[in-house]
Amino acid sequence: MSQEPKNFKASIFFKWFVNNKMVTALAIILLLLLNILLINKVNFIFQPVGEFLTTVSLPVVLAAVFYYLLNPIVDFLEKRKIPRLATIIILFIVIAGLIIWGLAVAIPNITNSTEIFAKRVPYYVTQIQDQVNDTLSNQRFEQFRPQMDKLMQSLGNNLIDWSKNFSATAVNSLTDIISKTANVLISLVVFPFVLFYLLRDGQNLNHFITRLLPPAWRKDSSKILTEMNNQLSNYVRGQVIVAFAVAILFCIGLPIIGLRYAITLAILSGFFNLIPFLGFYLALIPALTIGLATGGPIMMIKVLVVFIIEQTIEGRLISPLVLGSQLDMHPITVLFVLLTGAKIFGLWGVLLAIPFYTVVKVVVVHTYHWYKDISDIYNEELLEEEKEQG
Repeated sequence: MSQEPKNFKASIFFKWFVNNKMVTALAIILLLLLNILLINKVNFIFQPVGEFLTTVSLPVVLAAVFYYLLNPIVDFLEKRKIPRLATIIILFIVIAGLIIWGLAVAIPNITNSTEIFAKRVPYYVTQIQDQVNDTLSNQRFEQFRPQMDKLMQSLGNNLIDWSKNFSATAVNSLTDIISKTANVLISLVVFPFVLFYLLRDGQNLNHFITRLLPPAWRKDSSKILTEMNNQLSNYVRGQVIVAFAVAILFCIGLPIIGLRYAITLAILSGFFNLIPFLGFYLALIPALTIGLATGGPIMMIKVLVVFIIEQTIEGRLISPLVLGSQLDMHPITVLFVLLTGAKIFGLWGVLLAIPFYTVVKVVVVHTYHWYKDISDIYNEELLEEEKEQG
């Protein structure tokens, strides 16, 4: 009886197929592709599930972001003998006050600045064209003049058309979006309730999920959920803190150089900074454009200097202190993940690609280590024993 397993392990079939890394990897890939093909053929079955996830995704994502921001405050005050429920109610009152202030003061000012800028776009386009023409009048750039004239003419016409449409329909479009998008309104109503229960009971969520699993899985599953939670919380808190610091830096730097719409651009730059790697360039383009249109090349150089100073402070001081190296992601990986997320899911993909990647990475790493522990493929002692027998 004991001879049969040894003969099987010594057989050609075991060595070339069962215990072959390449064959195992190809078999796993084939099974994954077959599952994807099967799901694609019966995707109508999952359509209600997709609609449900689409409906609940926005309030859940908003609640998760605010949970990771507010939960440390709640935990800290709870350790100081302040009831958890009382802290949550106080935080909700503060957030409601900030929202009312934003609706009454900040948003109207930003909207007004945006509308004024849109109405003045034709003037700014003319200014930029004059600046470019003055530059190209130099004999050294004469050979590029026809191409640049054609490019600036096309760009100017497009910007003017956009500004006319924007200035005429901006308010109406905003009203239509708010009045017609029922999902957004429902999400904004549901989101505070989800956030409340997350803040109150979120610390027991790990135990609640693992309790539903078989006892043998609970320890490893709890470890995976804890690591996923730590990765997400560090990422969300870090990104928001860095984005807020970036907005503050630009609120100081851009008004100093006298750039028009400085505060609006600073707030916009803070929001753009929530997009890893690409946020800096998305914020730089409108600032440089406005700088060139309103102050010429000198103002554009000033704007560039402010952005370089901000990027230096952020990269050398703020990000290392806040984020550190917790995500452990190569810039190329970040870029590929963002591009893939944008291609598949648009804006939501850009915002959620990195958190989704960190969660998947935790699961994949733990799965790999689990498979490595149970598989004979990675058992070096067994491989050495087989070599000796061979």
